This record gives sequence, C-alpha cells and structure tokens, in this order.
Amino acid sequence: MNSTSSPGREAWRMFRRNVPAMAGLFVLIGVIGATLYGQLVYAGNPFEIVWAPHELPGATAEFPFGTDYLGRDLVAGLLKGGAPTLAVGAAAALLTMVIGITIGALAGFYGGWADTLLMRVTEFFQVLPALLFAMVLVTLFSPSLITIAIAIGVVSWPQTARLTRAEFLKIRELEYVRAARSIGASNSRIIWTVILPNAAPPLIVSATLTVGVAILFEAGLSFLGLGDPNVMSWGLMIGANREYILDAWWPVAFPGIAIFLTVLAVSLIGDGLNDAFNPKLRGR
Repeated sequence: MNSTSSPGREAWRMFRRNVPAMAGLFVLIGVIGATLYGQLVYAGNPFEIVWAPHELPGATAEFPFGTDYLGRDLVAGLLKGGAPTLAVGAAAALLTMVIGITIGALAGFYGGWADTLLMRVTEFFQVLPALLFAMVLVTLFSPSLITIAIAIGVVSWPQTARLTRAEFLKIRELEYVRAARSIGASNSRIIWTVILPNAAPPLIVSATLTVGVAILFEAGLSFLGLGDPNVMSWGLMIGANREYILDAWWPVAFPGIAIFLTVLAVSLIGDGLNDAFNPKLRGR
C-alpha cells in the first residue's frame, strides 16, 4: 500500500474491490436513473386509468407490467413513484443524522449533567414504538411527503445519537484535541471541525443504512394508508393493491421488488463503506 495515499483514496480503493458493494452502487445508480429519466423514454400518468383492471404482465406490449385494480399502468407508477420514495428516504435520513449527531456530539463532548440529560431524552425516544409514534405524527399533521420525512426522522435518531456519543467519548481526550484546546480553540470549533471529521466514517456508514430504513418506513406508512394519496410512491402502490393480492399478485410484487432491490443496494453500499473505513482491513 502506498503510504502517501490519502484516507479517502484508500477507502475508495477498498470500496472498489468490494464486489457486493460495487454491485449495490450500480443497482442504486440504475434505480435513481430510472426514476429521474425513465419517463423521458416511457411517458405515462400513473394515476390515469388506461386499460382494464388487473391486466396480466406481458399480455399486451403497451403495458409490459400489466395494470392495477383500477387499470392504471404499473410501469408508469414504478417510474413516477420511485422519486418520492427515494426523496423521503434521503430527507428522513438527513434529518435523523442532524438530530442524532447534534445530540450525540453535545453529550459526548461535555459529559456530566449534559450527557445525563441528553441520554435520558434519547432513551425516552428509543423506547417509544417507532411506527406507532410516526403514525400519530403523520395523522396529526396530515399525510404529505414532508410530514412523513419529518416523522421518520423524529423517531429514528436515537441510535445515531448513541453512536456519535461513543465516538466523541473516544476521541475527545486524544492528543490533537488537547492541542486544539491548548491553542485556545472554542468548544464549538473543537466539536465541529476537530472531532466530528474524525468521527465521520462510522457516521457515514450509519447515514447510508438509515436511508434504507427510512425507505422501508415510508413504504410501511403508505401501506397503512398514511401516505400522500396525491403523490405516487412504491409504498402507496402496495397499499392500494393489497386487498387484491390473492387475485392479482403483480401490482404488489413489482413495487415490492423495487423497494427490496433499492434497500438491498443501500445495505450493500453501507457494508462496503464500513469495510472501506475500517483501518484494520487496510493493507490486506
């Protein structure tokens, strides 16, 4: 291994050698590309009734994946519904990381009564039934992509907070942190520019995996009828067709496969990042 290579270059080198992680990256790029640009090739309104209900996949070339219980084109639904699903997952993961990192950083850096207070708050949210609490929040503030993302973020941050706290407790007494204190750096500067960048690798892995969890969460809420009925999403497609699954499996199976592949791809990327940022594996 070249000793002069930067940690970022070395992490990318290890990530590229991880075949499952690269496969997950290509799948995720394909999913994002299909949801962003697929309608340029396959135009269609996912809410428009275009054919007879429950048309079998492949029965007509015009609708290769068939139709749902209302006669809506499933391909149009998959292409149009991917972007909201991914957007909610990314936004919820971002909110989760912001809340979790802020609380965990303050608890781990200051310790004492601040640590005790913030960890009690974290434990309170951790013992709440996450799905039930998210359902209550979405119901109170009316279902929309924004409220769903906020609800998922609010119930998902405790584990990130604990991980951040553990990293800060480990790093705050190291020599370079003491050196920053000795030259008069403020606490906020030490937290956000000295400790946090060095605690970033496990947090990046956590953020990646949180996206997959948030996508499943959004699908679950939509399945229960708490999604935005005016915005097509994969979860909404599953929820709308769940009553007819014994008669027609494909309107549920295809969006379910899309969710499965996306979450699997994100999980493989997260595992790859975990290995890439692990210093014990470098040089092997």
